[in-house]
Amino acid sequence: MEQIARADSIAFNGRNIAMANAVIDEAGLRIGEDLRRGRGAGINPSGRFEPLTRHVFDDGWETIEDLPPFKTDVQVERPRTIITRNTSPDISFDRSINPYRGCEHGCVYCFARPTHAYMGLSPGLDFESKLFAKPDAARLLERELSRPGYVPRIIAIGTNTDPYQPIEKKWRIMREILEVLEAFGHPVGIVTKSALIMRDIDILSRMAERGLAKVALSVTTLDRKIARTMEPRAATPPRRLEAMRALNEAGIPVSVMIGPVIPGLNDSEIERILESAHAAGAREAGYIILRLPLEVSPIFKEWLLRHYPDRYRHVMSLIRSMRGGKDYDSEWGRRMKGTGPYAWQIGRRFEIAAKRLGLNTERRRLRTDLFRAKAKEEQLVLL
Repeated sequence: MEQIARADSIAFNGRNIAMANAVIDEAGLRIGEDLRRGRGAGINPSGRFEPLTRHVFDDGWETIEDLPPFKTDVQVERPRTIITRNTSPDISFDRSINPYRGCEHGCVYCFARPTHAYMGLSPGLDFESKLFAKPDAARLLERELSRPGYVPRIIAIGTNTDPYQPIEKKWRIMREILEVLEAFGHPVGIVTKSALIMRDIDILSRMAERGLAKVALSVTTLDRKIARTMEPRAATPPRRLEAMRALNEAGIPVSVMIGPVIPGLNDSEIERILESAHAAGAREAGYIILRLPLEVSPIFKEWLLRHYPDRYRHVMSLIRSMRGGKDYDSEWGRRMKGTGPYAWQIGRRFEIAAKRLGLNTERRRLRTDLFRAKAKEEQLVLL
């Protein structure tokens, strides 16, 4: 987006931060606070595939004040399959499930935001408020697991959008998926920022007892103020630690994911987050450096200028030092951890703290030998 790039140039080159914010405001990119209350993004730019761009401006008829606030709207999506496969060499799983498209948590840094452009929607506020639910997920999963020749491997859930985001309370799609996985004896690894996962401790504890489940809680910061603006509808940091503790007490293997590490903003908390998570029962840990692909970059920059203008130049300078001078480097092997001295320092700090606490001394491996295709069992009964 040209206006954000111009504002970034003004701010980054040491000129008045207020001038950079003025460029964004004058371009009509920002949505008023009264319309986006409780959301992470402050702008709603058109997706990269759209022929037109949208701007908010006062046309003299005072109609802006009459616009309704952004409310969460959920549409039903009917995919033909539910298991998504990948061949990425720098991630530990080859298949995943996304019960929802878009995420109400509103994490301003979410690398999944650009996927909303494929729906003709904005990766900004639309990503947080115009959501898609897949109520047929459990039925599709059962069908796919029953196919002849299916080879079980860990299914990852929560790698794109959070399966326990607020709308899960009503739709309960994630719980239905877990019921199918339990019935088939299929392993699952879950990543979430939500304390709602405690609702499913009954299923997860039974699966964990058989070596079929593990959970990672993403803890980005312990600072309530930062969390409130950066992850507005995710569980508070104390609630995530509470969920970690409850899962551990139920015998479910728990790990902590510091994701993302944002240099100059939350990287000073690495040791405290690991210590708090270890005290809550986590025995494994990981981290990911901030990723700013495609539309995520202008959305994050606008948020940073709005909430932490005094840190803008420092944060963006450190990010670019880890990304070869760019906002983002998508190369496999570099996209998760970054490169350069500052990225190396973050990695060493993480490793030293994890070793001191005894984290990652053992990696819990989930079982695949308990998998039983339900369709085959039913055929045997008929015979």
